[in-house]
Amino acid sequence: MTNYLIFGASRGLGAALATAVPQPDDQLWLVSRSRPAVLDLNNGIQRHWITADLTDPAAPKQIATVIGEETIDILLYNTGIWESTAFSSQYDFEAIDPLENHRVLTVNLTAVIDCIQALIPAVRRSDNGKIIMIGSTSGLDNASGPEVAYVASKFGVRGVAHALRGILRPDQIGVTCINPGDIATEYPLDSGASLEDAGKIGIPLSDLVSVVRCVVSLSKYSCVKEIDMPAMRDMGA
Repeated sequence: MTNYLIFGASRGLGAALATAVPQPDDQLWLVSRSRPAVLDLNNGIQRHWITADLTDPAAPKQIATVIGEETIDILLYNTGIWESTAFSSQYDFEAIDPLENHRVLTVNLTAVIDCIQALIPAVRRSDNGKIIMIGSTSGLDNASGPEVAYVASKFGVRGVAHALRGILRPDQIGVTCINPGDIATEYPLDSGASLEDAGKIGIPLSDLVSVVRCVVSLSKYSCVKEIDMPAMRDMGA
């Protein structure tokens, strides 16, 4: 049995990972503000929902309290938000409300640090613990995105991963940062759409599920540091 803790599990990539990565007899904690639909599945996986708002400084302690003395084998931090006009011609850094910048940085970066800090004891109890963080190609060197808060937060996620890797290496806990490009979340795993259809928009969710499954399957004697994964149609591919 493998114990998973997945952040941002109510929609998009988080929902896909929560649906397709755990196997029957595994145990899964889902962290989100809204109720994940995956809770309704009946396929032999024990699921628990932790309602949390990651803009609340009390959320990390709340999550850790729910986990208690349980062991977490796979901690998967997927939550990410961006500015309301991000990735569009309407984005204007000078017009962004500073409170919006702060919210993006809190959810995407500060909460990552605080939640992982609170949950390290649970991961240390695992015989093959792993922390997997979902970054973005926007956080890579020479990325051209103008979204200041979002880009800064995703650069920061990579920095968190690098620092944590050194801290947790003596515990043989792998820390991996996966940096995807555009993801075809318009085509859910169960939509029946072909990979070709999804690929016209971005990375099919099934491809990211496959990458995470691969990292999860590795022994504690391997270290996958970063995986950069642009969509084939992205400029960075």
